[in-house]
Amino acid sequence: MAETANGGISGLTSEEVRRICGDLSDWKVSAILETHATIGDLEAAVAWLVGEDDVMGEERRALSGAAARIYDILAADEEFAGEDRTR
Repeated sequence: MAETANGGISGLTSEEVRRICGDLSDWKVSAILETHATIGDLEAAVAWLVGEDDVMGEERRALSGAAARIYDILAADEEFAGEDRTR
Protein backbone atom coordinates (compact mmCIF):
# COMPACT_ATOMS: atom_id res chain seq x y z
CA MET A 1 0.00 0.00 0.00
CA ALA A 2 1.07 3.54 -0.57
CA GLU A 3 0.49 6.59 1.57
CA THR A 4 -1.60 9.35 0.03
CA ALA A 5 -0.84 13.07 0.18
CA ASN A 6 -3.28 13.54 3.09
CA GLY A 7 -1.68 10.74 5.11
CA GLY A 8 -4.29 8.08 4.31
CA ILE A 9 -3.61 4.67 2.88
CA SER A 10 -4.45 4.02 -0.75
CA GLY A 11 -5.73 0.73 -2.18
CA LEU A 12 -3.80 -2.33 -3.19
CA THR A 13 -1.04 -2.33 -5.77
CA SER A 14 -0.72 -4.92 -8.53
CA GLU A 15 2.50 -6.13 -6.89
CA GLU A 16 0.66 -6.81 -3.62
CA VAL A 17 -2.14 -8.65 -5.42
CA ARG A 18 0.34 -10.88 -7.25
CA ARG A 19 2.42 -11.47 -4.10
CA ILE A 20 -0.65 -12.63 -2.17
CA CYS A 21 -2.50 -14.43 -4.98
CA GLY A 22 0.33 -15.69 -7.14
CA ASP A 23 0.10 -15.85 -10.91
CA LEU A 24 -3.16 -14.19 -11.99
CA SER A 25 -4.35 -13.02 -15.36
CA ASP A 26 -4.06 -9.29 -15.96
CA TRP A 27 -7.83 -8.84 -16.09
CA LYS A 28 -8.23 -10.37 -12.63
CA VAL A 29 -5.54 -8.12 -11.16
CA SER A 30 -7.19 -5.07 -12.76
CA ALA A 31 -10.62 -6.10 -11.53
CA ILE A 32 -9.31 -6.58 -7.99
CA LEU A 33 -7.63 -3.16 -8.04
CA GLU A 34 -10.90 -1.59 -9.19
CA THR A 35 -12.57 -2.76 -5.95
CA HIS A 36 -10.36 -0.36 -3.92
CA ALA A 37 -9.97 -3.16 -1.40
CA THR A 38 -7.54 -3.40 1.48
CA ILE A 39 -4.97 -6.11 2.00
CA GLY A 40 -7.29 -7.50 4.68
CA ASP A 41 -10.11 -7.78 2.13
CA LEU A 42 -7.82 -9.60 -0.29
CA GLU A 43 -6.48 -11.94 2.38
CA ALA A 44 -10.02 -12.78 3.56
CA ALA A 45 -11.14 -13.57 0.00
CA VAL A 46 -8.10 -15.78 -0.60
CA ALA A 47 -8.68 -17.59 2.72
CA TRP A 48 -12.26 -18.35 1.70
CA LEU A 49 -11.14 -19.48 -1.74
CA VAL A 50 -8.57 -21.96 -0.44
CA GLY A 51 -10.83 -23.16 2.37
CA GLU A 52 -8.91 -21.69 5.30
CA ASP A 53 -12.13 -20.13 6.54
CA ASP A 54 -12.91 -23.55 8.06
CA VAL A 55 -10.26 -22.87 10.69
CA MET A 56 -12.35 -19.96 12.00
CA GLY A 57 -15.16 -22.31 13.06
CA GLU A 58 -18.10 -20.59 14.73
CA GLU A 59 -16.45 -17.16 14.48
CA ARG A 60 -16.44 -17.33 10.69
CA ARG A 61 -18.17 -14.39 9.07
CA ALA A 62 -19.64 -14.24 5.60
CA LEU A 63 -17.69 -12.20 3.10
CA SER A 64 -19.13 -8.83 2.21
CA GLY A 65 -18.15 -5.69 0.34
CA ALA A 66 -14.80 -5.68 -1.41
CA ALA A 67 -13.79 -9.09 -0.01
CA ALA A 68 -16.89 -10.69 -1.54
CA ARG A 69 -16.22 -8.98 -4.89
CA ILE A 70 -12.61 -10.18 -4.85
CA TYR A 71 -13.75 -13.72 -4.05
CA ASP A 72 -16.05 -13.64 -7.10
CA ILE A 73 -13.20 -12.35 -9.27
CA LEU A 74 -10.76 -15.00 -8.08
CA ALA A 75 -13.33 -17.78 -8.43
CA ALA A 76 -14.39 -16.71 -11.94
CA ASP A 77 -13.78 -19.35 -14.60
CA GLU A 78 -10.93 -18.00 -16.70
CA GLU A 79 -12.17 -19.85 -19.79
CA PHE A 80 -15.45 -17.93 -19.89
CA ALA A 81 -14.43 -14.64 -18.32
CA GLY A 82 -11.39 -14.28 -20.54
CA GLU A 83 -13.50 -14.19 -23.69
CA ASP A 84 -15.30 -11.02 -22.64
CA ARG A 85 -12.22 -9.35 -21.16
CA THR A 86 -9.91 -9.78 -24.17
CA ARG A 87 -12.06 -8.14 -26.82
